[in-house]
Amino acid sequence: MSCTWNSHGLPFLPGYTFRDVTKSAFHRPQTLSYRNGYALPRRPTVGIGNDPLLSEQLTQQEISELAFETPDLTYGPFGKRVHEDFLPAHVALDKKALRYYGYFMEAILYSPEEEYRVRPVVIYYYLEDDSICIIEPTVENSGIPQGKRIKRHQLPKNERGEHYHWKDLNLGMDLDVYGVKYRITQCDTFTKEFMESEGMIVNDPELMPADPYIMRRENPPPCHTTPSTFDNLHKFLKMDRKVLRFFALWDDADSLYGESRPVTIHYYLVDDTVEIAEVHQPNSGRDPFPILMRRQRLPKKIKSENFPSAVMEVSKEEVDEYYSPKDFQVGQRMKLLGRNFLLYDCDGFTKEYYQKNHPEMEMKSIEIPKKADIPQDRKKTIPPYNGFGSLEDSLQNCLRLIPEPPKVNVVKMLENNHKVLRYSARLDSQNPEDEDRRFILSYFLSNDMISIFEKTTRNSGIIGGKFLEKSRVPKPDSTVDKPAYYSPADFAIGATVEVFGHRFVLTDADHYVLRYLESNWSDIPSKMLDSLRQKLGVEIETTQPPDQDGKDYPAQWQELQYLTMLQPIQYLCMRTNQHIQHGHTH
Repeated sequence: MSCTWNSHGLPFLPGYTFRDVTKSAFHRPQTLSYRNGYALPRRPTVGIGNDPLLSEQLTQQEISELAFETPDLTYGPFGKRVHEDFLPAHVALDKKALRYYGYFMEAILYSPEEEYRVRPVVIYYYLEDDSICIIEPTVENSGIPQGKRIKRHQLPKNERGEHYHWKDLNLGMDLDVYGVKYRITQCDTFTKEFMESEGMIVNDPELMPADPYIMRRENPPPCHTTPSTFDNLHKFLKMDRKVLRFFALWDDADSLYGESRPVTIHYYLVDDTVEIAEVHQPNSGRDPFPILMRRQRLPKKIKSENFPSAVMEVSKEEVDEYYSPKDFQVGQRMKLLGRNFLLYDCDGFTKEYYQKNHPEMEMKSIEIPKKADIPQDRKKTIPPYNGFGSLEDSLQNCLRLIPEPPKVNVVKMLENNHKVLRYSARLDSQNPEDEDRRFILSYFLSNDMISIFEKTTRNSGIIGGKFLEKSRVPKPDSTVDKPAYYSPADFAIGATVEVFGHRFVLTDADHYVLRYLESNWSDIPSKMLDSLRQKLGVEIETTQPPDQDGKDYPAQWQELQYLTMLQPIQYLCMRTNQHIQHGHTH
């Protein structure tokens, strides 16, 4: 900055300085120099027009004092200022609204009875964005579209583009919005406190003027015509959506497969109609029809006629009396359209209605007879066996809708796999042609099934082969509820086995049968083992355990005790090896 300007005590501002007319040089000094071909910047020593710079006139001491000098404050003492946290308007004033109450007058044209109507409104001013919403409270059955009159937005104040502010609102003033004047009469407590905290003077609240139409409805003019016995309009306005609800039982026991079913009876007070709805119960097996009887007036007493009549509907001229609330008494039976109903309870509104309008009727609920509890362990009746398939497969059709295969004892099937007891048998028949027929009866230990094979006899005239497929054979005294099947303990030499009406007499058995029964002697009668030994020519040995007197066990009993201590699979392998050593094949 040059120091040659003429100040004369004036500030260094445009219009306060005077140019030196004797000055002729106005060029800027050179600030670049070249050294060894490179341009290097240098600090200027003079100003514009070779004027001396102010910084060049100061000494080093003055420069140091200016650098370390602490400036003095112009206003107030020096101290730390406390800066408050800034909060935007949409955060500080969120969900804060001013509420005013008012009204506007609606002009009624072309009506000789009224000139205007007073319609109340509620004005909401949202401090967040200075928007205003005007809502008219909904009056039931008014016939006037009510609700939100002006949606929330900033309302224009004038033609210059200004909007209404909360400072423009106060009690006792008119708010002109889109050609409609809203008179503000009152406000809530929060609005009053907010306006007073901002320094505004809140005017006194005003009363809303009475609506002439409402006053005329309350004080109707004298009527010169004979009034009707019943005011349907008054009943509609007072009794609309008021329903008496009774809980009842429909006694339908007289019809085929009849029973008592719960229903709900609705009595509509607005037009004295009755509706009956069914109460649907889960797993009842009935279609979910919503209504048992549609809403209609039920005739209680019909005019008597001297001639018979058959009509689909009964008109009002033919009915003397309809059902009324006095006819519905809790705890009594009533007949509606030929059906008997027992009223056992009602809801709270119905009780209050009868206490107020019919105090002489006591609406006290009664206990309804409950159905006999079905025992959980009720015995199921199983139909007799029809002979198709096995007994277990046929039984699955009675237990489930989608039959499942019967369960199999897997452990028993694995332990006794490929183990078969074979017996020789003859047919016990009164026919002399069946005396020479010989059969082989095989008993499979894995699934307790029996198969019968007939030997071929030359010149007998009977074709041999498979007589019975593998199947479980029940005993003659077996029942469907408690089936009993043949087991190895029933196959003694000389015993008779009845297989589906055919009687077979066992005549012989193989050696494996004897060895297997001796290994399981606890479930086999001793007489049966003796008969097998006599038939097969085997010496009788004691297989019973020693008494308590301390005698030694026989060798066969010690071997059997050792085998029973083994695991089932090890025992099966050992028995198979013994069969192979004895030359027995299955």
